[in-house]
Amino acid sequence: MALAALMLGSLLLRTGALDSSYWIDEGISIGIASRDLLDIPRTLGQDGSPPLYYLLLHGWMALVGTGEAATRALSLLFALAAVPVAWWAGSALFERRVGVLAAAGAAGSPFLTYYAQETRMYSLVVILSLLACASFVLAFLHGRRVHLVLLGLWMTLLLYTHSWAVYLAAGLAVAWLVLWREGRVAGRDGAWLGAGVLALYAPWLPSLLYQATHTGAPWAERPSPLQLLEVPGDLFGELAVPLLAVAVIAAVARGRVRDDVVRVLATIAVAAAVLAWLSSQVQPAWAGRYLAVLFGPLLLVLAATVARGARVTAVALVAVAAVWVLSSPLAPKSNVRHVAADVTPSIRAGDVVVSTQPEQVPVLHRYLPDGVIYVTPLGIVFDESVTDWRDGMERLRAGRAGRDLLPLLDRLGPGRRVLLVTPVSGRRRSQAPWKRTVRVRTREWRRVLRADPRLRPIGQAPRSTFPHRRSTVRAEIFEVR
Repeated sequence: MALAALMLGSLLLRTGALDSSYWIDEGISIGIASRDLLDIPRTLGQDGSPPLYYLLLHGWMALVGTGEAATRALSLLFALAAVPVAWWAGSALFERRVGVLAAAGAAGSPFLTYYAQETRMYSLVVILSLLACASFVLAFLHGRRVHLVLLGLWMTLLLYTHSWAVYLAAGLAVAWLVLWREGRVAGRDGAWLGAGVLALYAPWLPSLLYQATHTGAPWAERPSPLQLLEVPGDLFGELAVPLLAVAVIAAVARGRVRDDVVRVLATIAVAAAVLAWLSSQVQPAWAGRYLAVLFGPLLLVLAATVARGARVTAVALVAVAAVWVLSSPLAPKSNVRHVAADVTPSIRAGDVVVSTQPEQVPVLHRYLPDGVIYVTPLGIVFDESVTDWRDGMERLRAGRAGRDLLPLLDRLGPGRRVLLVTPVSGRRRSQAPWKRTVRVRTREWRRVLRADPRLRPIGQAPRSTFPHRRSTVRAEIFEVR
């Protein structure tokens, strides 16, 4: 009964933004998943992700359609499934009370609430993270050998879902090495498990190496030490973290938190987070959404710790639940759909859409009329459904209006329209190389269009559609004289 109530509460929290406009990543997801099934892995050579989620999304869209709510329903389904999975994991590793608290955390976590309403893989990553950590403990601490096979399965699926699974795998390896040095696990079990996962993942390794070399994450910054400390806030909510800290401190103060399972799970989480942070110092790839791989061990550690608390802990947890409920409504992540609706009456097939942020094109393609010509600082776009990130930083730096834009304008006849779509910077301007260069290209291309005597401005999207969102754009329309 309690589990059903938690799942119902989770559903109510996580349906408010299902119909909102797609943002950049979602447009790319739809574009990739819309390919022929066998073409999806090849297309991901232009991106930076493994194929499992896109294959599942491909089948899902064939069943339910490609509307915003329809595609996000798959993420919502995974987020709802995370509740009973957390219940099982907490109960299997500890006791029923821990299972209830873990399920409550999965049902209310702002991180899952956010990504339950986004056409991306992060709620699936959460489930696999929970399953992998639970099976690790059951296999190596509880001696349930069937979970060696299950752990291999969960980790293989996770590696095929998100590349940051390598950090969780490394965290599991660190925890296993600690247990092995203590003489608590057999060396052959870990060796066979590692070899099995590597063999199953080997077909994707060439693609992973190609992506790491040619796509990477040029939009990411090197994370500061503070960002490493902010991991709990990213997963459980910045406003809730002080209250959770009170609950944890009150529980620890009772002197009853001495559990090998908690120690092992904490080792997994800390090792994975530190390795991801260190790796991102060398090649920046840190993003809060990637922390989904840490959700499993951190949630189980948190649930097991606060389960030992008393009155103060209970009061703090009630306050956490209230914060989660009150902060659950989500603002739309992008204004592209609204801007497109406003400018569509002025645009027709054969007109030119100039996007100075190349990754916006898949979203624009979804909402603007068919038959328009897209051009970005990377050149004319021949496949509007995906973003080609290959060697993107070098290509973006080399993009010039005189070479890539003006020759296209030369071919436009009188009466043709040019739609300029540019990003609106938030309160904090990212210093990542990609975003800095996008700002440079935006200033250059806007200046060229506004100064071109062949063009006259005829309108722009109303400023009421420009609130500060995750992915906000503005639009200007020009007509060839």
